[in-house]
Amino acid sequence: MKERNAWKVNGYLGVLLIAALYVLGFILLLPGSAPIPGVALLIIASLFISSVTVVQPNQAQVVTFFGSYAGTIRESGLWLTVPFSLRKKLSMRVRNFNSTKLKVNDIEGNPIEIAAVVVFRVVDSAKASFDVDNYEQFVEIQSETALRHVANKYPYDSFDEAGYSLRGNSDEVAFELSRELQDRLSVAGVEVLEARLTHLAYSTEIASAMLQRQQAAAIIAARGKIVEGAVGMVQLAIAQLQREGVIELDEERKAAMINNLLVAIVSDRSANPVINTGSLY
Repeated sequence: MKERNAWKVNGYLGVLLIAALYVLGFILLLPGSAPIPGVALLIIASLFISSVTVVQPNQAQVVTFFGSYAGTIRESGLWLTVPFSLRKKLSMRVRNFNSTKLKVNDIEGNPIEIAAVVVFRVVDSAKASFDVDNYEQFVEIQSETALRHVANKYPYDSFDEAGYSLRGNSDEVAFELSRELQDRLSVAGVEVLEARLTHLAYSTEIASAMLQRQQAAAIIAARGKIVEGAVGMVQLAIAQLQREGVIELDEERKAAMINNLLVAIVSDRSANPVINTGSLY
């Protein structure tokens, strides 16, 4: 099915025409006139009354005539269309669907909770009316199916910072979800405007363990930065001492100073200095 325009004429002119047919028909029914043409005009006017319809803004009416698709009226206003036709109202407004929290497994097999919001609108009234049974229910089911499929393709978090993850690449995941939803919902004449994750968390049974893993990864990363900075500070300190000639350091004294500086900088607690009033040895 593909949407096409239904036959229609201006409703205001149609109402005036119907009124004129009624007046002319009643005049012809008067004694001494032509009753048969008068009855015919009244019947024709009654037929056209059934074709008067009102279309609201951002709304479409799907017209069917004895089981056949006659077209769609999209323009708002008062219209005169096919007599004895059935007209089904269909909203063309932008709507959103907020999925429930789904419990799925990511690509690593970890159970997670995920939810999304889908912003969509109907762009083909014929497909939405005839190609699927209930397009709103179709959008809900296909949205949850696509969300499960996308969640299974990525890990919740990428600890080695290689590749995409659900938590670290929300924009890329949203684009992938929108693309897959559009492929699934095009059969129903629906356009996906946006799809975003609204909830993402580890499932309760592994949340504490994964939190400890995240904390450990953060501590390791922080320690790496501290050690990197400490090595640079020690190098600068020894280079400045040698450049200014403050003290002559052999290899053994240099190693001892490097050890003391690294311990003082890298340690979690503040260093307690020991004052040496004698020789270094």
